[in-house]
Amino acid sequence: MSRDLTVTMQRRTFLQSAGALVVGFSLAGRSLAQLAGGGEGGAAPGIVAPDLPGDLKRIPWLDAWIRIDANGAITVFTGKVELGQGIRTALLQVAAEELDVGPERITLVTADTARTPDEGLTAGSHSMQDSGTAIRNAAASVRLLLTQEAASQWSMPVAVVATGGDGQMKAPDGRRLSYGELAAGLSMHVPALADAPLREPSTFRTMGRSLPRIDIPAKLSGGAAYVQDMHMPGMLHARVVRGPSHGTRLKPIDGATLGRAKAIAQLVQSADFMAVVSDNEWKSIQAMRILQAGGIDRPGAAPAAMDPAVTLQRLPRRDIEILSTHDPAAPAVHSVRARYTRPWLHHGSIGPSCAVALFKDGVMTVWSHSQGIFDVRRVVSDLLGLPLDKVHAVHVEGSGCYGQNGADDVAADAALVARAVPGRPIRLQWMREQEQGWEPLGPGMVTEVAASMDAQNRIVSWRYEVWSNPHNNRPVGAGGVVAGQEVSPAFPVPEGKPIPMPEGDGSRNSNPLYNLANMQVTYHFVKDMPVRVSALRSLGAHLNVFSIECMFDELAKLAQTDPLALRLAHMQDARARDVMTAAARRFDWAARPRGNGVIGCGMGFARYKNLGAYCTVMMEIEVQRDTGRIIVRRVVCAVDCGQPVNPDGIRNQIEGAVIQSLSWTTAEEAGFEGGLRTAFDWSAYPIHRFSDVPHSIDVEIIDRPGQPFLGVAEAAQGPAAAALANALADATGTRLRDMPLNPRRVLAALNPPV
Repeated sequence: MSRDLTVTMQRRTFLQSAGALVVGFSLAGRSLAQLAGGGEGGAAPGIVAPDLPGDLKRIPWLDAWIRIDANGAITVFTGKVELGQGIRTALLQVAAEELDVGPERITLVTADTARTPDEGLTAGSHSMQDSGTAIRNAAASVRLLLTQEAASQWSMPVAVVATGGDGQMKAPDGRRLSYGELAAGLSMHVPALADAPLREPSTFRTMGRSLPRIDIPAKLSGGAAYVQDMHMPGMLHARVVRGPSHGTRLKPIDGATLGRAKAIAQLVQSADFMAVVSDNEWKSIQAMRILQAGGIDRPGAAPAAMDPAVTLQRLPRRDIEILSTHDPAAPAVHSVRARYTRPWLHHGSIGPSCAVALFKDGVMTVWSHSQGIFDVRRVVSDLLGLPLDKVHAVHVEGSGCYGQNGADDVAADAALVARAVPGRPIRLQWMREQEQGWEPLGPGMVTEVAASMDAQNRIVSWRYEVWSNPHNNRPVGAGGVVAGQEVSPAFPVPEGKPIPMPEGDGSRNSNPLYNLANMQVTYHFVKDMPVRVSALRSLGAHLNVFSIECMFDELAKLAQTDPLALRLAHMQDARARDVMTAAARRFDWAARPRGNGVIGCGMGFARYKNLGAYCTVMMEIEVQRDTGRIIVRRVVCAVDCGQPVNPDGIRNQIEGAVIQSLSWTTAEEAGFEGGLRTAFDWSAYPIHRFSDVPHSIDVEIIDRPGQPFLGVAEAAQGPAAAALANALADATGTRLRDMPLNPRRVLAALNPPV
């Protein structure tokens, strides 16, 4: 079949599929805005076009993703948001590649409830897999439409019309038509084509290149990079008035105290919700301090203890079977049983959460750094009793956080204040101690692992249990934010629920990718939360990968075999084997320094969620035996995330994940006294500083031309934690299983009581 005939048939298929979608899925008559923002119950829109890739399944119309003006200006829309992971740059590259134009010709609009498709949360390393895939295929469909239109106008075969990278279609005889001219005569309110021809990797002009990230210059220069930097004409500054931490409330405030505060700033109050507003930020802080000076109450009983193994394993649980296999196997000759724990963790956002809100002409607009902008709209609508179409939420970057910090709460706070002061933009930022005291924590977790090997060092039994609270309590209604419990009547707190596998929450990555015999994996889901918890980057994968990979090293030591060899012997996935061997080659694993009491090496591997990117981390450390401090001398990582879009951006993500994971694993732990938080600043909650960063981090990206995008942002958290723990055991001969592996614990292990 000739290419001309093939493309002609594709055009016919394109138009036929458009009609089929409209009829088959009853989309006719629904507006683009309804489709782009039409999620029910706090979720993105349901699947309406199952044959389309990525989030085109939910929002199939091309003009929900791409618009081309008559002057040739191109706008691309995504429901995902920039969190410092470089997604704006990567998505620009994807769109530019398939449209065959330079990235500078494209304006990218991120999550905005009035303009972009509702793609749900920016979480779980889904941005490239879902939005990147959708944009790539939408752009390819648009390019095909433009090519067909040019061929029609020139009365020539489609196959001879070409793009040239400059926003124009070119004919063999030299004639040209710009994208703008062609788009002016087309409707793009048609569904994407399921199999739109994609550009071949060998012809790429943009994808696969390390273009400079577009979000970096303002951050480096001190420009307006974050919502914390926003300034609007007539803007007022607000501060919320609360007790020191979640689980507390202020005692009633006497009239004299109220009078002193009102002399400085306007008071906004709704039942137990209280805030102060002024045209001067310092005045608002002063008024807040006056109102907070009284005593506090702690309603309810304090937890008996805040040790994960004690607290979580004593609470009621629901047992969920994740995996159960029953295989014939040789008798066991080696067995290991171990328990691993992770404490509750703060997000450690460098900038306290902030939002700007404006209530004008009956419409509430909120600028927020939440990872769920459409959920912010739902929360504010619920909290204020406003129709959904009277709430407009816009994403603006915030200075720090992967997971649910205070962003959603502060957006609701700002909206409550803005309703009381209509017509004036309200900037509301939490104090540092409020961020530490009120944000949801990353859940504490416990795992117990029992494994056995036969005489040939084959694992013949694997029993794995994990205890955890829910990890995703992100608000989809007013009951999920702090203010929702302060207004009257209060909104009920939603019941925590587990996320089903294969995504999982506390169960995430509890099912090993390895080929093991007689596996039993159980998730003990603990619904009752002793403290406020929600999503922290990588969810349960951090401890689950840590536990699995530490157990492999414990088994290797018992069997006196190489840890890498043991992993490869139990791994059938070819791409997993490739990232292990690539890291080993780059690290020179065979010639690595062996544990000598001070120096040690270790490794960790995982495929994130067993469906995202593959990542191996190898690490060399030095232990200061007099202080217990761990110095990370070098880190080598290998990652396979399918078709690379921006290699430097991928390295940024892996490097950042390693550094963050090392901070969690060796330093961070939320403090409690009587069930209340005690860590309100960096002195009480230390995070890693520049002096703690590894001396070198080397990242090898395995090129997979044409392969689907795999999410990479959270791929290294678990492997990095495990590599550190395994290197520490190699260096000292002592295994530490309870995070954080801090100097106090290291010293205690090196100098056990006689």
